[in-house]
Amino acid sequence: MSGTQTPRNLPADHFSTRQGYARRSLLAAGLAGGAALFTTATRANATAVNDDGGDALPQVPPAYSAGAIKPGRGSQLAGRVAVVTGAARGIGRAIAVEYAANGADVVALDIAGPISTVADAVPATGDELDETVRQIHSFGRRALAIKADIRQIGQLRAAADQVMKTFGKIDILVANAAIQGWKPLLDMNDADWDDQIENNLNGTARTLRAFVPHMTGRPGGRVLIVSSMQGRHGTKGGASYSASKWGLIGLMKSAAMEFAPYGMTVNAIIPGLVGTALTLNPERLAAIEQQVHHKVSGPVSPAQAWRDRASTEVEPIGWLRPEDISPIAVFLASEASALTTGAEFEVNGGDSALMT
Repeated sequence: MSGTQTPRNLPADHFSTRQGYARRSLLAAGLAGGAALFTTATRANATAVNDDGGDALPQVPPAYSAGAIKPGRGSQLAGRVAVVTGAARGIGRAIAVEYAANGADVVALDIAGPISTVADAVPATGDELDETVRQIHSFGRRALAIKADIRQIGQLRAAADQVMKTFGKIDILVANAAIQGWKPLLDMNDADWDDQIENNLNGTARTLRAFVPHMTGRPGGRVLIVSSMQGRHGTKGGASYSASKWGLIGLMKSAAMEFAPYGMTVNAIIPGLVGTALTLNPERLAAIEQQVHHKVSGPVSPAQAWRDRASTEVEPIGWLRPEDISPIAVFLASEASALTTGAEFEVNGGDSALMT
């Protein structure tokens, strides 16, 4: 573990009630792996809001402020270390490389191999993970590739230790890794349901449990969870995936409340349909065609699905690129997002306009 697990730079009212103090004490104990609960001395040493009781407004600690206006303050990540899961390709790679382009050193974590027979997409490979590292290096930043299974807490904790030995800190954590399969609910066997929940939801929770304890000693940590628009609405033939992504939103909001005393933020990125391996497979393309025409007549090409879907969308595109998602991840990792936590950020080409 790095540093103390006690929250720093806390406003005085964070400890104003016994109930609130107890909740934060239990959180600290869990994150510290059984460390002692907060002591009176620890609380006394915490940096509180500077409030002399006069008419002037209290001064807030830096971890709870977006700071002064300056050029690029929402896109500067210089000196920060980010861990991105599912980084071998797709949205994960785009975020990892975009972070490097904005000054961060990046750890690209991916299983880089088969996950489940339920998953429709072709598994990512070690070569794809190496390509992510190459692109990070192209921006002059340090990179580390780690092969790990987010379903295995032991592997994740070993990965977190490796990151700490290599970089000495973790500032940003992006939990992105996910799989998707297609089958009607009543036709599913246990694996069809369980494997997506285990990887997407449980694996994300394990990712937080493994990495966040190394982030609590320094205010300003950023946690991003990648959900999906399918976590905002139902999906015919995709109940397990939708359920896992709905669950991530609840996980994000709960973690935002628990991690706030450490000066950390937790937010969710909610992409619309993106042209990744999860989209460009026959099952998904057929589902797109059925949504547009309510029928499928033979194999569906990516170009056909793109054009047909684009004709029905708010912005005339069939689906987004991974590079369309990554810019919001930069803002949410920057100092400028200090007062943004527990929130959902949809990037979907206008689908938000169709939903209440």
